[in-house]
Amino acid sequence: MYFVYILKSKKDGTYYYGSTANLLTRIEQHIRGKIKYTKGHLPYQLYYYEKYKSRAEAKKREKFFKTVDGYMWLKENKITDRRSCRRHPYGRTPPLFRQIKLLIR
Repeated sequence: MYFVYILKSKKDGTYYYGSTANLLTRIEQHIRGKIKYTKGHLPYQLYYYEKYKSRAEAKKREKFFKTVDGYMWLKENKITDRRSCRRHPYGRTPPLFRQIKLLIR
């Protein structure tokens, strides 16, 4: 299983788009400042994620999110907006969000 994820900086509201095979480990790396780009924008929290069966699909989706069309799609679907990051954009809190909260504590 592969994931595409979006992090939102609590410091300055910027978004970070990434993909990984192990979402929990990767988020932990971001939270602990181990990733060069996100280190300067800490603290971050997981804002959104999607699952894919292949790495190629996940990379393709990540690349899409980084385009103007992807930016517009995220806005139109109310995924990236000014709302609070506490809840998943589709109205429910997925299990991975709860697991990640445990990593932070």
